[in-house]
Amino acid sequence: MNDNATPTQRLAEKVEVSIQLDSDLLDQLRHLTNDPSRVIESAIKQWLRGERERDDELTRTFRRNPPVPPRGEWND
Repeated sequence: MNDNATPTQRLAEKVEVSIQLDSDLLDQLRHLTNDPSRVIESAIKQWLRGERERDDELTRTFRRNPPVPPRGEWND
């Protein structure tokens, strides 16, 4: 990368990176798009900005005491 480049020029430059992905994951990406590298690049940008909220079983907060429904609304 050129150290004298303007921020706009730096954004336009692309660097090729080799990664190893599970073949099933790559198949899922290819099912969604013809350009999996764009999906991976977008996911990395979101992750770096902290925009990605995980919604899987390991990250959900457990409500220890769920609210009790008002009287007469029980499923008896």
